[in-house]
Amino acid sequence: MMAIYAILALSLNLLVGYIGLPSLCHAAFFGVGAYIATLLVLTNTMPFFLCVLIGILGTVVLSFLISFPSLRLRGDHFVLASLGFQTIVFSVLYNWIEVTQGPFGIAGIPSPRLLNWVLDTPWEYLLFSLMAVLLSGMLLYWLGQSPFGRVLKAIREDELSTAALGKNVRLFKVIAFAVAAGFAAFAGAIFAGYLRYIDPTSFGLTESVFILSIVIVGGAGNTLGPLVGTFLLLLLPEVLRFLGVPESIAPNLRLVLYSLLIIIIMRYKPQGLAGEYQYQ
Repeated sequence: MMAIYAILALSLNLLVGYIGLPSLCHAAFFGVGAYIATLLVLTNTMPFFLCVLIGILGTVVLSFLISFPSLRLRGDHFVLASLGFQTIVFSVLYNWIEVTQGPFGIAGIPSPRLLNWVLDTPWEYLLFSLMAVLLSGMLLYWLGQSPFGRVLKAIREDELSTAALGKNVRLFKVIAFAVAAGFAAFAGAIFAGYLRYIDPTSFGLTESVFILSIVIVGGAGNTLGPLVGTFLLLLLPEVLRFLGVPESIAPNLRLVLYSLLIIIIMRYKPQGLAGEYQYQ
């Protein structure tokens, strides 16, 4: 699960840390990728990775529907636009029962198969997930250090000056949004294959807020920050379990601790624990 959420945090960091766009619809792309890959696996005989690839491409296409109109907006207006898109996607997943099974979810998802290797044990899936996060982290790190990544940081610091230098600011934002959505879809396909069951509640607004919290707490603008945030925020519920906190209290207590941690970080260390971008 840490590997899956690390991919989500690293991809969201491309928007939050490199462009300065706090998106609240990342769980929507996470869910779309999971559902497309799952439905293809269940209805076709295509290889797992081909289903994942189609899920990624479908999610990237969907990202254009939100990025083209909403990236005209800035600040709080963009946050509200991403919130609206998140709500729409969740409503579709929840109510389109003929396709998504709605609140009942989709069970019996087959274990992923890599050639003749079936990932049907936790240790095998751990190895596969670590390979996935390593590959994703390397690609996103390379992208951040490339000329493309430097343009994104320039947009974050001074969008008007970047446009004056001849850069198509809107195009760079759309591409970054599509890349982030694609990696989120990849994480969604891995998530579905691991749990072998998905339902819309795993991809709601709370999940988007949680992914954004990982980036805020760990820090944005580099690769280390999201990884630190993932480790810390996913380890916290396990600590509560070892402390013997009742299950009826633990979920609410976890949200309280997350919120308190975000407040402390934003007050005393706005760049996060290991990030380089300081939130204004």
